[in-house]
Amino acid sequence: MSGFEFIFSLFGLILGLALAEGLGGLAKAMKASHKVRIGWPTALLGLFVSGDVVTFWMYGWWMRDLLPLSWPVLFGGFLVTAIYFIAASLVFPDDPEAWDDLNAHFDQQYRKVLGGILLCNIALLATVAALAKFPALDARNIVITWSFFPVALLAIAAKDRRIACACLVWLIALYPLSAVWH
Repeated sequence: MSGFEFIFSLFGLILGLALAEGLGGLAKAMKASHKVRIGWPTALLGLFVSGDVVTFWMYGWWMRDLLPLSWPVLFGGFLVTAIYFIAASLVFPDDPEAWDDLNAHFDQQYRKVLGGILLCNIALLATVAALAKFPALDARNIVITWSFFPVALLAIAAKDRRIACACLVWLIALYPLSAVWH
């Protein structure tokens, strides 16, 4: 077993649990959809968190030859993946039927969720910069990498749900854009 395989057995497990937590929350909400309205804000937040977890997983693979097997890497990776798990668990309520409309739940949780994902992305960018090189300031990286941070901060600061949702749409659009813009 390589050092990467050892490290990523922990990271992959927690990231998989984060995805399962988000999908499980969605499944519960869908089962209760006859009693509760899910709404666009919650759906966008769930899609965003899932997309970011998958992106982090892909970055882990990209850095597989760069990550040394060490206590700081293992513990730092645990902290980041734990934040992803917690963020995913906050997207949907434990008991969706206790809510008439999940927009109210979104209003209570989206800043925590986005703040956690923002912290994870700051840690990822710092790790990439430390182990490889700082992402270039070309047009692609300005849009795909660097726009993430001010847009996420704007969403966190927004008092208007429509602004937070517009930011989420932008953030979600970055994932397919990064796949087609090389």
